Amino acid sequence: MRQRRLSREHSMVRIDALPAFQDNYIWLLQNPTTRRIAVVDPGDAAPVLAWLEATPGWRLADILITHHHADHIGGVETLRQATGARVLGPDDERIPARDLTLHDGEEVDVLGCTFRILEVPGHTRSHIAYFHDAVQPWLFCGDTLFAAGCGRLFEGTPSQMHRSLRRLAELPEATLVYCTHEYTQSNLRFAQAVEPDNPAIARRLAEVSAWRAEGRSSLPSNLALERETNPFLRTRETSVKETMTRRSGRAELAPDQIFAELRAWKDNF
Repeated sequence: MRQRRLSREHSMVRIDALPAFQDNYIWLLQNPTTRRIAVVDPGDAAPVLAWLEATPGWRLADILITHHHADHIGGVETLRQATGARVLGPDDERIPARDLTLHDGEEVDVLGCTFRILEVPGHTRSHIAYFHDAVQPWLFCGDTLFAAGCGRLFEGTPSQMHRSLRRLAELPEATLVYCTHEYTQSNLRFAQAVEPDNPAIARRLAEVSAWRAEGRSSLPSNLALERETNPFLRTRETSVKETMTRRSGRAELAPDQIFAELRAWKDNF
């Protein structure tokens, strides 16, 4: 399937997507003034090395890691050995070759942009996100928040993941959401099952389905859109609560319980 080349301009830094594996994206940040780049979650070194070979004169300066899963770190050691790039990531011994270990609330400079670190456990115990707050904010959130969905719970609890998502949902609505998988279409089908009468979900599903039929990507998303169409950010909405109380057969569910029921349903959808 043909891939649309994604790009966003912010100040002097450009963001493109390098497709990897079946549905991963490696986010590529480029500063044309310094001719330096950074990559986020390079599960495979080959797309990054191919870009560098095709674009002479650029240097890989930083490798940003959100969590330890192989499809996010598989290319780290090869890239570090080939380029000498700095490796940044959470406090997790399963992430190789870290030069800088990052914790909640810390700030780090990448290509002249300041990123704030947000600890967002749930998918894994040590998952972090990188947030750049500007006129057009960016969020690199790995597998915590997806477009119209969220990651599976491998190491965390539903309550942890729900808190992490609520934290991300409180960021500015203009924030561009750079997650790392092309799951949007299937996530929206689930969202429509949860809220069949939500017109925003219907519109978005039609739009994304058309894009995917053309081989185009659905990313990045933005938080305003996620608040309208992502059921995992809408656990306090009456329509979501009513669907989940009907499915559970219980008279009333707390928001964390609604989230847990949603995630369990999505796991088998």
